[in-house]
Amino acid sequence: MRAGPMDEKWQKSFPVSWDQFHRDARALAWRLSAAGPFHAVVAVTRGGLVPAAVVARELGIRAIESVSVASYEYDRQGEIQVLKPISDAIAGKDGGKGVLIVDDLADTGATARVVRGMLPNAHFATVYAKPAGRPLVDTFITEVSQDTWIYLPWDMHLTFAPPIGDKATA
Repeated sequence: MRAGPMDEKWQKSFPVSWDQFHRDARALAWRLSAAGPFHAVVAVTRGGLVPAAVVARELGIRAIESVSVASYEYDRQGEIQVLKPISDAIAGKDGGKGVLIVDDLADTGATARVVRGMLPNAHFATVYAKPAGRPLVDTFITEVSQDTWIYLPWDMHLTFAPPIGDKATA
C-alpha cells in the first residue's frame, strides 16, 4: 500500500515542474521513436493523459484511447478498479500489438499489471519508474527509488521551501 507524502517512509521527494515533465515526456517520445511504429496510444488515466498527449504529438499518432484505472487516493493506494476499459477497436484481436500504452509512473506495478493483462502485446511506456514497477515497463526515462514520493506538476502549487540545511539540523 502506497502511503502519503507525510508518512515517515516517504523521506525522499522528487518535485517535477511542468517544464521538466514536458522535457521528460518528449525524451520518452524520442526513445519510443525507435520502438514503433505504433498505430494507437492508450493513456492510463489520469496520470498518463499528459505524457500520452505529448508522445502522440511527437510520434504523429492520431488514434488516442484511454483506460481509466483507479488505484490511488491522494495519500494511499487501494484496490484497483477499471472504471473504463479499452475499446475493442483499439485493443483488436491480437492483444494490442502495435499499441503504445503511456502512463506517468510505474510505482508498485499494480496498475501496470491490470493494463498489461488487457493488452499483453502492447508496448508499455512511463516517464518515471520505481524498482517494483520497472519490470512491467518496456520503456521509461527516469528511475527513482521506491521510497521517493514524486510530486507531479498537476498536484502542486507554488509555496515557500525552506533551505535543505534547515531540514538537516531540525
